[in-house]
Amino acid sequence: MIPITKPFVGQEEADAAAHAVLSGWLSQGQRVQEFEERVARYTGARHAIATSNCTTALHLALVAAGIAPGDEVICPSFSFIATANAVIHAGATPVFADIDPRTYNIDPAKVEAAITPRTKAIMPVDQIGLAADIPAVLAIAHRHGLKVIEDAAPSLGAIAGEGRVGAMSDFTCFSFHPRKSITTGEGGMITTDDDAAAERLRVIRSHGASTSDLARHQSGTTAIEEYRELGWNYRMTDIQGAIGVVQLSKLETVLAARGRLAARYGELFAGDDRLETPFVPAGYRHTYQSYCVRLRDTRPRNAIMEELAAQGIATRRGVMAIHLEPWYRERFPGVSLPETERATAETLLLPLYATMTDAEQDTVVHAFRQALG
Repeated sequence: MIPITKPFVGQEEADAAAHAVLSGWLSQGQRVQEFEERVARYTGARHAIATSNCTTALHLALVAAGIAPGDEVICPSFSFIATANAVIHAGATPVFADIDPRTYNIDPAKVEAAITPRTKAIMPVDQIGLAADIPAVLAIAHRHGLKVIEDAAPSLGAIAGEGRVGAMSDFTCFSFHPRKSITTGEGGMITTDDDAAAERLRVIRSHGASTSDLARHQSGTTAIEEYRELGWNYRMTDIQGAIGVVQLSKLETVLAARGRLAARYGELFAGDDRLETPFVPAGYRHTYQSYCVRLRDTRPRNAIMEELAAQGIATRRGVMAIHLEPWYRERFPGVSLPETERATAETLLLPLYATMTDAEQDTVVHAFRQALG
């Protein structure tokens, strides 16, 4: 079986996790703190705040941005459902904007058209590892006094022109799910340059406690924490933090390998007018969570996916249209997003991972071409 992806992990991660377990400190502690510091340095952000996953990171970032019931947050529908779910969990209303059909990222012109007096934030998504047009989104946000919370779940290491993802938006949220470039099993991270927001995020991710367990332990006193604000239990464990430190040291290796394989896919598919390969704007660095192709005048996508599965090759639909999923369709029945709906029907993801061999890739390409019909 050729999987859709495979995490790049080895004995180093196993040893790091074992050392954390044997240390006796398993909850959020020094290893999480080290991981946070390293992510902050890597992205160029002043602060990095670890969470239990990217969905909780998005939720907390929305809270820290002041999003509340009655507010609207503009976001794409072409995304994983967690994007809109986080807005709902914050008590706000997602307002779906259509995408650029080349990048599959939110179209800045559609963002501007969707702004109302209730709009308080924009949540662009870096789809499949390609950064959204963050400079354009930031310009719109500054004109209208809005916050930008970037859903960069698959995009640690991505670059947009002169900016590195993680250091441009008011808040940027990353995922460390096994499908991402680096993994901690589950896990998320918020980066921000806002000192006050970072301090609050560290409090509300841990029930609202005024002092962390680690700070109390290191103080050597009997300091008793206070709870001045309602918080959540969104912490990362030190086992995850230990794995994350090792994984971060491998990130550039992983991105280089994925980039090479993506370029090779492009060469192997060159001249085949039955599909479109990924578009990457000049000056951008794509992290390639997967390799997304768009079908043109072929057999139905699901039939192609089933044929590949029968040959032991995993694929996935490109990305969902959130507004067409049952829960959202019932509550937002009038939403029409032509580019999102076309992309949802016409795209699929092919296997791509750092340890993929050229022979495995050749097998995928040969089988895919046959399945296209």
